[in-house]
Formats: sequence, C-alpha cells, structure tokens
Amino acid sequence: MVVGSICTLVWTSPAGVLSTMLGSAADAFSLALELCAVYAVWLGMLELVDASGLSQKLAKLLHPFIKKIFKIEDPETEKLIALNMSANMLGLGNASTPMGIAAMKRLDDGSGVATHAIIMLIVINSTSIQLLPSTVIGLRAAAGSLSAGDIILPTLLSTICTFALGISLVILFGKLRSKLAKRRAR
Repeated sequence: MVVGSICTLVWTSPAGVLSTMLGSAADAFSLALELCAVYAVWLGMLELVDASGLSQKLAKLLHPFIKKIFKIEDPETEKLIALNMSANMLGLGNASTPMGIAAMKRLDDGSGVATHAIIMLIVINSTSIQLLPSTVIGLRAAAGSLSAGDIILPTLLSTICTFALGISLVILFGKLRSKLAKRRAR
C-alpha cells in the first residue's frame, strides 16, 4: 500500500514526493507524542488505582460478574480481569493489554485449547464497554476537533450492545459446544 501510494504520488506530483513524506512523518510523530502523553496520564492513574488498593475494591465489586461469567475462583486472576476491564472501560485498550495477558496466562489450563474463560476474556476485551473513550477523544483533540467528546454517548451505546451480544454469543456457542460433545460421547 505504501509502495503503491508513493508510486502514485511520483506519477501525479513528482516534486511533492519528498515534502509530502516529510510532512506526513512529522504529523505521525506529533500524533504519537500526544498519544504518549494521554497514555502516560491514564497508565499513571491505573498504577495509582493499583497502589491505593482501589483495584482490590474494584475486583470485589466486579467479583459476582466475573465469577458468573468466567467461572473462576482465583482472586489474583479476578483482580487482573477487573483491572483489564476497567482500563478498557476508560478507553485504554493498549494499557489493558499487560493485565489481559497476565490473566490469560493464569486462565490457561495447559491443554493447548482455549477454555471458556479465555474465550470470554478475549470477547470482553474486544467488545468492552467504553465509559470514556479516552484514546479516541485524544485522537480527535489532536486532530483539532472542537468537540472531541461528542462521541461519548454514541460510543457508550454501541459498546453496550456489542458487549451484551458478545457475551451472549460466547454463552450460546459454549452451550452448543457442550451439547455436541455430549452427542459425540454417546
């Protein structure tokens, strides 16, 4: 795609190739720097949440949901899943990745097959409810949007729908998988 774009640019405007590439590189660097600042703030907040013990309280608050959906009994895994979910709710998908990976390792039973809990964690990560889509708001603000936060309500509504649908489908396909396994065992 990059090669095709450069070839097209060379064909249509040979004099503008270098200036366009340098300008785009400067824009990309500027955007990356602004996003680093957004992530630094939110990662710092998540570290404070963990250090202050709020993560334990969050895990306790989410305990009934996590226990019912994931069917696990490990408090450390619950804490990692709760932190992962809270980072996703704040729109920090990349910041939630380390906690998601750690939870995934703890959920792995060593069989080489994804368990129900692993599948559920992947779906919840992919469809997480976004209370505050901070990364997208940061991108919109960096792009010069005058009302970067206007996406909060539409994002909240759409992520609630995808979250509910994703969990429902995992449960449905889990039941279908169990029924098929029982039929094969007969």
